[in-house]
Amino acid sequence: MKLAQHYGDKPAAELPMLFQRILSNCTLDWFRRQKTRRALFSNLSDFESVDEDGDFDLLENFVSPTDSREAESAEDTTRRAQIFQEIEEQIAALPGRQREAFLMRYWEEMDVAETAAAMGCSEGSVKTHCSRAVHALSKALKAKGISL
Repeated sequence: MKLAQHYGDKPAAELPMLFQRILSNCTLDWFRRQKTRRALFSNLSDFESVDEDGDFDLLENFVSPTDSREAESAEDTTRRAQIFQEIEEQIAALPGRQREAFLMRYWEEMDVAETAAAMGCSEGSVKTHCSRAVHALSKALKAKGISL
């Protein structure tokens, strides 16, 4: 629909590349929405204990670390956020098919057969794309000084 709505005036030769880009962006958007939903609902479910009255009070159930060693420093929090940002940028820089295979296999935890069916390719292609993506990410992150 986006292709027809926004690029109907483009020459026919450009449409396949535009379609691939739109599909790739929509796929990434979907994965991001799923990540946000899972993070929100999984975090709230951690607090789902109800008292005798049947009431739920988030503040009563929230426990902050009392030991200063358990609390994460602002420096650690910032560093972790920077690493996650760098990882996301490197994933976004992967070629489309590698990124698609990587996200489906490792982010969505789909098996090889499901990923192959979703991508419309063979299981061997999925394995190849994933392997190349992992090696490219590893190389890029090591070049940035990040080791996981």
